[in-house]
Amino acid sequence: MVSTSDSKTRNPYVELLRPEISDMDLALPAASALLATYLATGSFPALIPFIIAVIGGYAAITSSYVYNDCCDMDIDRINLPNRPLVSNRLRRGQALRYAFFLFMIAGAAALYLNPESFVVLLIAVVTINVYSAIAKRATFLSFVPVGIAYGLVPIGIWLAFDPAGILRQPDYGAILPLPAIFLGLMMCFTDWGFTLSGVARDVEGDRAKGAPTFPVTFGVPATSKFVILMWVVGVIASIAIGLTAELGPVFFAGALLAGGWMLTQSVDFIRSPTPSRGGRLFLQGSRYRGIMFGSLILDVVLCLLVPAYSGILW
Repeated sequence: MVSTSDSKTRNPYVELLRPEISDMDLALPAASALLATYLATGSFPALIPFIIAVIGGYAAITSSYVYNDCCDMDIDRINLPNRPLVSNRLRRGQALRYAFFLFMIAGAAALYLNPESFVVLLIAVVTINVYSAIAKRATFLSFVPVGIAYGLVPIGIWLAFDPAGILRQPDYGAILPLPAIFLGLMMCFTDWGFTLSGVARDVEGDRAKGAPTFPVTFGVPATSKFVILMWVVGVIASIAIGLTAELGPVFFAGALLAGGWMLTQSVDFIRSPTPSRGGRLFLQGSRYRGIMFGSLILDVVLCLLVPAYSGILW
């Protein structure tokens, strides 16, 4: 998990939320809630719980961004001097309180929806904070907890609409159906590629401050090869979501076209393994996930509103 590059807004509190990648951060909880309810009940989720889930999921994701900025101030002074904290537009204490406020929103939403979702939230928050506070300065495998934490986000949202039955009676089927598992795996693997692309951009600052990240340890060219492997696995997992959920052609068209485009961009990163190209791939990864989740949302809506549509492929 890294910061985005240039300032896009004059409001430092908004900028800390990474508005440049907000499309995927909002689409992920929306798609997870919609798909979970569709498979569990064959209907749309109730409006108020759906809105709460999207807001809570977004708050959970962005709280980790803010905390990460608090931990990376020395590195950001080299890589991203325009970020709110290092440019003195906010104090670190203000940002820490902001991160906690966002976490409280996420926690309240999770507790309201399902205590199981709150447990997953706590595990994800501890995992991502281990990365920000400890792992990044300790090991080249620091990207691993980032992917795990983000893979847990759709699981937590899913449990809000399709409980596992551990802390609350389930509404449907097994603890986690296959589409939920593949959704979590897709987020985990693509986040490893997504994060390492951005970390490749930040290699000079990480090296200067002694953070032994993957690009610092093995170089940007080796990182680019690992990144494309993660994207290949992630795109395959996205197709597995559609197959196990029996989604329609809109999802598969969006997932395949966006996935193919993302893989061509990853190949270009291998051909031009520079920090700046890694930074562009980082932002392109957000576009891919936003489009893929948007295709999933549209497909489920069509399945629910147009009965004949759901039988096109099956």
